[in-house]
Amino acid sequence: MSNGLKVLDAGPYSTIQDMGRMGYQDVGVPVSGALDKISAGVANMLVGNDRHCPVLEMLLQGVALEVQADSVRVALFGCEADLTVEGARKFTVPAGRSVRLMKGDKVKVGALGQSLSAYLAVEGGFNLPVQLGSVSTYVRGAIGGLEGRTLKRGDGLPLVQSSVDIRDEKALLEPFDYGYEQPVRVVLGPQHNYFTDSAIEGFLTQPYVVSGQADRMGFRLDGPVIQHAEGYDLVSDGIVSGAIQVPGSGLPIVLLADAQTTGGYPKIATVISTDIPILGRRRPGAQVHFKQVTLDQAESIACETQAWLEQLESHGMRSFAPGGVIDLEALRLENLSSGVN
Repeated sequence: MSNGLKVLDAGPYSTIQDMGRMGYQDVGVPVSGALDKISAGVANMLVGNDRHCPVLEMLLQGVALEVQADSVRVALFGCEADLTVEGARKFTVPAGRSVRLMKGDKVKVGALGQSLSAYLAVEGGFNLPVQLGSVSTYVRGAIGGLEGRTLKRGDGLPLVQSSVDIRDEKALLEPFDYGYEQPVRVVLGPQHNYFTDSAIEGFLTQPYVVSGQADRMGFRLDGPVIQHAEGYDLVSDGIVSGAIQVPGSGLPIVLLADAQTTGGYPKIATVISTDIPILGRRRPGAQVHFKQVTLDQAESIACETQAWLEQLESHGMRSFAPGGVIDLEALRLENLSSGVN
């Protein structure tokens, strides 16, 4: 593939995702899309893409790729890992900044640190077919992405652009807080009346742990058992990303990007949209504390998050010279250029 990326190591679960497949839940098709839509959007900003452009999502561990296009610009975001580049040059690039790579370069993302998920954006995006309005991969339905599946060694990822111009690269001005210790905010309901008051209090005050049964469909949580007040079976109704079901075991399941479209267990609460990415970064074994907010507060937080993303895109990044060029702005920021004319 002369204008793409060759997969040398696919990692345990890597797929192509965008912001999701909207408008088909009524016929049983999940929304899918990135687990951490904030990080996916920021990765796209760093390479100059629209925030909704498809990206490579990596879970638990990164990937290794070989550049077969003439040149590409990539950026990693969503974790504390580095991009390691080997070829005619050998160097590393931290997450949160873009870099231009050349044909023959081999780029690797290793362990993702504390984060479950991370995103690699490519300037121009991946040249893959849109299915039902999205490129997102839904593996259980074999829809989207590359043949509707996870990546494997030897795959070729076609790119929209076979080369990219030399220009200044981008990096975030301020460190990004991934919220590993932040409480996950929820709105109670829609069936919190199925639980005792003491059960709801325990849910909101005691920690849970992401179990080993965690994937893109949902996170099963270990911790205090939640007591039902009047049984746990109900007529199946609609599911949204962030809904927290409590089956007969009393242990909650937070439904996420690839969740089914209907479910028959009562939902004690729903994670607010802004905090779904925060939860999507929690690896198995990580603690989760829930905090109740009102619907009005959730809407205000969503508006604030959208405004922050817009501000980040317009004023929250700095440009710096590519490798081999003296970056005068970086020297100034480090107070290393004082007195130089």
